[in-house]
Amino acid sequence: MGSILISMPKSEDAVRIAGLIQQCGVYSQTVVCMNGNDVLRRSSNQDISLVICARRLKDMGYEELSTYLPASVNMIVVTKDSEMLPFSSNIVPLVVPFRAENLTAILRNLMPEAFTKPKRRERSEEERMLVDKAKRLLMEKKSMSEPEAFRYIQKISMDMGRTMKESAQMVLMMNST
Repeated sequence: MGSILISMPKSEDAVRIAGLIQQCGVYSQTVVCMNGNDVLRRSSNQDISLVICARRLKDMGYEELSTYLPASVNMIVVTKDSEMLPFSSNIVPLVVPFRAENLTAILRNLMPEAFTKPKRRERSEEERMLVDKAKRLLMEKKSMSEPEAFRYIQKISMDMGRTMKESAQMVLMMNST
């Protein structure tokens, strides 16, 4: 599942739309871009499923932007023109003012997979063994219970922005004497 890029002439509008997308229950990464060139630069660096933009951005129109994007990328064009006819099948108009339900319906149609919560990655056998070994060490040396030892490794992991495996390795290195 790719990211959603949002680009509007006013960044506040883009941020507001990003907030609506999160409220809709979309589990896809949402990125606010400053202009069309920013959208193109980011689309070349990451997997993109959808672009939400105004008819006219600071540096280009939606038609030009669409021609530079891969054919697999869908586009929602936010417009005041209720008569707008998209020139491509992967472009959907969203007429302002719109309600969150309108946006949600379009997103569900274009990206049904974005509403499915990603599954947690299972730990490998090696990771489980390292974490168990670190827990046993903490239980012996620091007189912690098993849940306390697990929570300690988990907290180190979150505080330092590391994986549980890395944190367990660190605990083992620091306490092995």
